Amino acid sequence: MRIVFMGTPEFAVPCLERLVSDGEEVVGVFTQPDKPKGRGYELSFSPVKECALKHNIPVFQPKKMKDGEALKILEELKPELNIVVAYGKILPKQILYYPEHRSVNIHASLLPAYRGAAPIQWAVLNGEKESGVTSMLMDEGLDTGDMLLSKKIPITDEMTAGELHDRLSELGAEVMSETVKAIKENSLKPQKQPETTTEYAAMLTKELCPVDFNHSASEVHNKIRGLSPWPVATARLNGKWVKIHLSRLSEKSGGKPGEVVDNDGVLTVCCGDGRCIDILCLQLEGKKKMSAKDFLLGHRIEKGTVLEKG
Repeated sequence: MRIVFMGTPEFAVPCLERLVSDGEEVVGVFTQPDKPKGRGYELSFSPVKECALKHNIPVFQPKKMKDGEALKILEELKPELNIVVAYGKILPKQILYYPEHRSVNIHASLLPAYRGAAPIQWAVLNGEKESGVTSMLMDEGLDTGDMLLSKKIPITDEMTAGELHDRLSELGAEVMSETVKAIKENSLKPQKQPETTTEYAAMLTKELCPVDFNHSASEVHNKIRGLSPWPVATARLNGKWVKIHLSRLSEKSGGKPGEVVDNDGVLTVCCGDGRCIDILCLQLEGKKKMSAKDFLLGHRIEKGTVLEKG
């Protein structure tokens, strides 16, 4: 099948790799324009562009999707199907409906839950026990198209958003491959999404980062793992800003919110419900990320020290 693939970040790469290994005819790849990166502001390729070039697939990087340039490219490529995975651009009607089999999106949630830009992180932030990937026949709404296939996986209490991202990235390739196969066999039965109000997975901002230790231990732990590896939870420790990269729920309890109740290899901090979390990895402002054990070797953090929101 002649396919145009549209994607940008690392999450989308396994899907493109799977199309190639499945023997599909990927006639072109759309990805975001190159962006300056690093101190030298040299232009860097997106992970999807690097993958496409590795497989000698033509790459297209239109700045806009509504000015006719993208449609002209599609008319030259003549795809039978568009596969869209975290592309980062809204597709106009003429792009969505151009191929014979329209456009299929691979979305990292169990729709209709967590429509939007950051479904992986919000599932962890909200303490969900499972997530998954859904393939969807795209329409002009925001992740509102008919559902095609889905697969789910559990979210463990210790899983970070980064770890869930990697699991769902690989699962997405499986869902996409099965969806393409079913399209070719004409065996899909699209299902309309329920007309229910679901939580929207808005883009993450650094305004989410400060940890309020007045919240329960579960809420604090979910925030830390949901914001890892970006934008990372933050607090104030002895007046200095610190990033908290990794935590776990502790067996210890007692103390006031934010109070360090143990400093033996980890920083055990009490939360608003009287339960504690163990901080396992942190980063002082201007310093490198390190384990709590290594951090405590170089920084004297007394019991009774209070971490503040920051």
